[in-house]
Amino acid sequence: MTASQHTHQHTRSTAPAHIHTHRNLIGFDENGVSVVTHQADHQEGDAEERRRAFIKDYTDAVKAYRKTFPTKQDQIEKTPDPAISEMLRRSDELGIDTAFDRFDAQQPQCAFGLSGTCCRICNMGPCRITPKAPRGVCGADADLIVARNLARSAAAGVSQHGMHARAVILSLKWAAEGKLDLPILGEQKIKDTAARFGIPVKNRQLKNVAKDLANALLDDLSASDPAHPYRTLQAMAPAERQNVWEDLDIIPISAYHEVFDTMHRTGCATDGDWRSVMQEFLRCGLAFTFSGVTGASIATDSLFGVGDRVTSKVNLGALKEGYVNIAVHGHLPTLVSQIVKVGQEPAFVQKAIDAGAKGIRFYGICCSGLAAMYRYGGVIPLCNAVGAELVLGTGALDLWVADVQDVFPSIMDVARCYRTTVITTSDNARLPGAERYEYDHHHANIEQTRAMAEAIVERGIESFQARRGIRVNIPPYEAEAEVGFSVEYVHRRFGGMGPLAQAIRSGQILGIVNMVGCNNTKVPYERCIVDVADVLLANNVLVLTNGCASFPLMKLGYCNVSALDRCGQGLREFLEPDLPPAWHVGECIDNTRSSGILGGIAAELGKRICDLPFAFSSPEWSNEKSVDAALGFRLMGVSSYHCVEPPIFGSQNVIEFLKEGTMETLGSRMVVDVDPKKLGERIVADMKQKRAALGWDVPAAGETANMEGGQPHGA
Repeated sequence: MTASQHTHQHTRSTAPAHIHTHRNLIGFDENGVSVVTHQADHQEGDAEERRRAFIKDYTDAVKAYRKTFPTKQDQIEKTPDPAISEMLRRSDELGIDTAFDRFDAQQPQCAFGLSGTCCRICNMGPCRITPKAPRGVCGADADLIVARNLARSAAAGVSQHGMHARAVILSLKWAAEGKLDLPILGEQKIKDTAARFGIPVKNRQLKNVAKDLANALLDDLSASDPAHPYRTLQAMAPAERQNVWEDLDIIPISAYHEVFDTMHRTGCATDGDWRSVMQEFLRCGLAFTFSGVTGASIATDSLFGVGDRVTSKVNLGALKEGYVNIAVHGHLPTLVSQIVKVGQEPAFVQKAIDAGAKGIRFYGICCSGLAAMYRYGGVIPLCNAVGAELVLGTGALDLWVADVQDVFPSIMDVARCYRTTVITTSDNARLPGAERYEYDHHHANIEQTRAMAEAIVERGIESFQARRGIRVNIPPYEAEAEVGFSVEYVHRRFGGMGPLAQAIRSGQILGIVNMVGCNNTKVPYERCIVDVADVLLANNVLVLTNGCASFPLMKLGYCNVSALDRCGQGLREFLEPDLPPAWHVGECIDNTRSSGILGGIAAELGKRICDLPFAFSSPEWSNEKSVDAALGFRLMGVSSYHCVEPPIFGSQNVIEFLKEGTMETLGSRMVVDVDPKKLGERIVADMKQKRAALGWDVPAAGETANMEGGQPHGA
């Protein structure tokens, strides 16, 4: 049976295989991180004794892991961005509560939560696993509880990026239908993608092709019929991977269905087999990848265009007093595109000048800033979600426009201190005390997008007038970053993937890592990202980056040609004279651009992605989407590398499955090391091992300069 004929009517047992159950497989390092230490199938001794011994082991490991967590003072001293350090000190002076203060207040964090062994799914609990209580009231053991919790996190990630995808796919559909007054800019993207989907293109109007493509993406998002073909996966995934997933019976029915299924099977007294739960976990990973990420990316590029390589100012020093300063925070481009368009029109600029301002400036927080900066121009990215309170603490923002994701409710407290007006734009992501300029639950008011954008910009001008006299403190740190490195750009620059592929084949470039992910208060803020990057670049590893992890790389010069002196000789020679060592591919859904580059190189070399020296790293990952992002690359056969441990301490089986057990089935593993430099070295070592297995040269590490004291470039 081919993937295109797949109907989900299976009779064989295809749950992930090669999963061990014995304690001697699992150990914990000096920092409490779980490692697979011994690949053995049997162990002497009484089962109950082994169980109790393992509980003691992981309890001690959790205690050791907590000792690695930084305090706020550690954050001030260790964050690589001097602007962040300055704003953390200023927040102390002003008594402003930040995520770093609240993290301190939460210590010591719950050991059962960190180990994944607490369950509050039903009202007979909450239950937790201890030596005297090895099972919950329903009979669930540690393996099942940990697997349930992990699967629910994955399902939440699917729903979060799925909502993002739904909104932008519907925008594409409504633009094609004329319901939404937006131009369709990605003509070639639509035609190329439609052809892969089997959608007729020749002699058809673009709007009709776009509508058919949007409907196909929506079907993959929401279908419930098991016979429904998952067209996005079939069109975009390598045939070799589709065969792997088919054999494992993990091809999803739709994103909505897999979230539905996960919540059902992880409920009380439903699926009691941890292996089955982890199989559904993998289905969630595929649904996230092909609907939440690939589907969203296709729709965004189709409607708003791919964008191009541009240079952008970044960091807090780019904030300017005297302007109507508007920040867009979140993910969705539809309303943001119109807000920026309106705010750049001469009539509205004149309104700002008439109100006493020098003009209107736009700034981006999280992915809204990343998507906007290379599409619209004049949108300056400032920081990721964790640092939002510090941006507000400058006192320089007049209006803060929040949408569907990654907006902490605590920003309201800081906004009130500086009389910054906060607006929400979605009915499913409201903030207490914010003004609402929202699409309703049914998006019945989508036709009012232009009018909403005008009202929001005018509200920004009003807020500017009302805030005269507010004290502003802007740290004097800014940089320039090169952004917009898409698959299309690589083809334009090199004429195809051939030159990049040959540079990897020859050893001029050791390998490629995709460095992404949100940030986490459990590690020094943004330090892990730049430390890993330093090790990789010095060893001739090309860095692709997007999402929140890209901010420190932009702010500290890694996305600029000035950072070429941090590269090993081979990588530097390939990039000279005008390519930066970190290629910024976009917002978090633009992981598809990274996977597209990796897939193009693999096709050029005639190799499987899983056999090539590629890696995925989210050093500081924190939210539920990050679980799925790493899993998406794992499913492609690309190992993932992190400085933060997932909450799986309490289950030997889940530890072994998540970290090493998928090496046999998927060709990838999960590696965690709280030391970012050691993590970078592990990535390099694993890339060299893959090169050796291919029979390729394994070059020596290159030399780099300007790393005295471990300081990042430009700090």
